Amino acid sequence: MTVRFTKGHGTQNDFVLVADTRGDMDLTAEQVRRLADRRSGIGADGVIRLAPTAAVAQAGEQVADDVLAAAPEAIWFMDYRNGDGSPAEMCGNGVRVFTAFAESLGLADLSDGAELALGTRGGVKRVRREQNGWYAVDMGPWSLTGGDGAAAAGADAMVLTAGWDAPRPALSLDLGNPHTVVALSDVAELDALDLTRAPAVEPVPPHGTNVELVVPLGEEAGPEGRPVGRIRMRVHERGVGETRSCGTGACAAALAVRTWAAHGVDDPHGVPSTWFVEVPGGEVRVRLLHGGHVELAGPAELVFSGEIDL
Repeated sequence: MTVRFTKGHGTQNDFVLVADTRGDMDLTAEQVRRLADRRSGIGADGVIRLAPTAAVAQAGEQVADDVLAAAPEAIWFMDYRNGDGSPAEMCGNGVRVFTAFAESLGLADLSDGAELALGTRGGVKRVRREQNGWYAVDMGPWSLTGGDGAAAAGADAMVLTAGWDAPRPALSLDLGNPHTVVALSDVAELDALDLTRAPAVEPVPPHGTNVELVVPLGEEAGPEGRPVGRIRMRVHERGVGETRSCGTGACAAALAVRTWAAHGVDDPHGVPSTWFVEVPGGEVRVRLLHGGHVELAGPAELVFSGEIDL
């Protein structure tokens, strides 16, 4: 089987994208692993298949039916697979790259303020393009896995990475996929982390988790004079390993830091609702929206296209 593909990335979180506009392509886990392999394949953190949402629903994925019920205009579905072949609920950087891919194929037009509604296993995502060329995604609702109790305690899990003598407290969040966020003391400690192995998390998440290690860098004046927060992050993604960036992970990191900053503050509205997140591959922006939603904005680039024989 010869497959036409495009390679793209969002802040160096990279993907192999394939267009399955008829909805009849069935990539196996082994084929996904081969495409993502950096030595014997194209190389990527994950593989994204663009397919009709209706076809995904007909193939038995209930979430695609739910997407069409909630947003009939979401005719395209982002079938995202981790580099190890396993399916994932969502990928924030992947949504932006998916949108750029759909535009390149003539399947979407985000000019004049238009937005694209697309389906994912994490629900409907809506994307618009900003004047600076970045794509902004309404990532939908988020939640603290441990609820108000975790917010008050500041943690509901423990994380141990290679080289640490003891586990450290962490906060669990749900952004359509699972995240566990740990705060570190300074950038030097962040840079020295060994993430060649997956951090151990207790209690063990039932479906695994992405682990974000973050350093708050303080506040600065934003474009409108309002304070914005800034943090630096590294991430170990389940099914992949350490990646140069993680979109949902950036959201989780910003939301965790904001939760810690707001605890015990007389006026939590004074805590920034916009955060710039520095990752090894660049920078993204996370913004709290009304209704318990969160927005992720950042670049998306298509690098090259070709064909591969599977």
